[in-house]
Amino acid sequence: MRAVARGAVFCAALLATYAPAAARQQPDSGRQHVPEAAASALSTSALSAPTRQAYAELFKLRIESARALLLPELRRQPAAAGSLLVADCIDFTELMISQDAGRYDAVVTAQSQRLALLEKSAERGALRDYARAEIRLHQAAAQVAFQHEVQGAWNLRQAYQQVQATAQRYPDFLPARKTLGMLQFFIGSLPEGYRWFLKLLGLPGSVELGVQNLQAAARRPNDFQPEAQLILALVQETYYKKADEAVLLVSRLAAQQPDNLLCSYLVISLNKRQHRTAAALAAYSARPTGPAYLPVPYLHHMAADLLLYQGQYAASRRENQQFLQLYQGVHYRKDAAFKLYLAAWLGNDAPAAEQYRRQIDAAGRTELEEDKYAQRFFDDKLPLNRTLTRARLQIDGGYYREALGTLRGFTAPAGTSRRDQLEDPYRRARAYQGLGRLDSARLFYTRTIALAGKAPYYFGPQSALQMGYLCQADGQLNLARVYFQKVLDSPRHEYKNSTDAKAKVALAGLPTAKVR
Repeated sequence: MRAVARGAVFCAALLATYAPAAARQQPDSGRQHVPEAAASALSTSALSAPTRQAYAELFKLRIESARALLLPELRRQPAAAGSLLVADCIDFTELMISQDAGRYDAVVTAQSQRLALLEKSAERGALRDYARAEIRLHQAAAQVAFQHEVQGAWNLRQAYQQVQATAQRYPDFLPARKTLGMLQFFIGSLPEGYRWFLKLLGLPGSVELGVQNLQAAARRPNDFQPEAQLILALVQETYYKKADEAVLLVSRLAAQQPDNLLCSYLVISLNKRQHRTAAALAAYSARPTGPAYLPVPYLHHMAADLLLYQGQYAASRRENQQFLQLYQGVHYRKDAAFKLYLAAWLGNDAPAAEQYRRQIDAAGRTELEEDKYAQRFFDDKLPLNRTLTRARLQIDGGYYREALGTLRGFTAPAGTSRRDQLEDPYRRARAYQGLGRLDSARLFYTRTIALAGKAPYYFGPQSALQMGYLCQADGQLNLARVYFQKVLDSPRHEYKNSTDAKAKVALAGLPTAKVR
């Protein structure tokens, strides 16, 4: 259930909360006729001006400013749906970014109180129903994130049903379709091994319907249109290989609002994911800072990775040490310790490397894929190959020519581990693909797949996923389907959840695709 939550509820709820809600356009006067009852409800569906300003400050991660702007509204109308929703977004954002378990009870209690107020409220209409569903969704995400899975699963079911009913009752209230679309997509993209539980709860999910609802909310003016646009762009970047559009969108938002820490975070994150290290580090250096902003420790963890890609080992260690000092959560700790190990080991600091290696086993949990990978490194006790490790980091950073130069120094004498034998052609394929030399990339991907067999490493399944994308781009749809299915049929490995999800979405997008 933890993997389910982080694959669906956690991502969807956080994207909804962190996305921009400040570009306020009036509803399109040319839309189709709405029945009188629905029109009356829609007339009370917009946030008030002060509430909108508070939400804009939240979007910038200026939490205390958001609270100060919202307080007069809460005093004036303590049960107003818009004010209660934004108040909950503030508390939820602070809890999930800080991962401070000491805040959990107070936040969940406040959420229950807000839901009770909304239940008793005389206010009716789309905004009130939407606020109930959103607050319930936030509560579900918080409960699962802090290991209260049973309560979280029940609240997820209620939130899904409430937002679905809201979207059906008020089809022109696009924020409900945004949230419904997010949930439909993320649940629908989960591997079958996790979806059965959500189906049992009455949460079937659908990639196709999710995208349709997100597109409706993104394309038509509404109070939360920028949120829907951003979420849709992130979905397309992650699952549909449309990275440029997502990077352009967040870069435009960051340029329009240079005081917006969330936009800076997204620019850093997306450039990092697209292997644009210099651009990501430039955005990190230019990010707004100061006591007005909610601390985001994970920014230091991302910066540590970026510096590791560049071979700035001492600087990378400083950033990850700062992350561990500031961060109050249990996730990413093993990954941070592993990256500290890499920086010390590659920097020829053997005593520190051994200290960080032991720290992997001593800290954090293994629910996230990055932490699972770090723990497996510790448990396997299989030494890393220095040449392959350097090449991997160079490829992650987008330094493809340098990686190929590094790989020329790799040799595989008798006794070379199966893992290293598979990693060598896989890294070459990734480097060639990054350089646009696709024939060479295909050669080494297919070699990796052939060598991998049923080995419990991610190199074979990742190679199959990339071959599926390459065949799809070339119009070889039947062959693409074979490769995507091969991903789903692969044995368990550290990144199976995310790799399977991408293959599943890709298969759903192929004509007459049949997913077992």
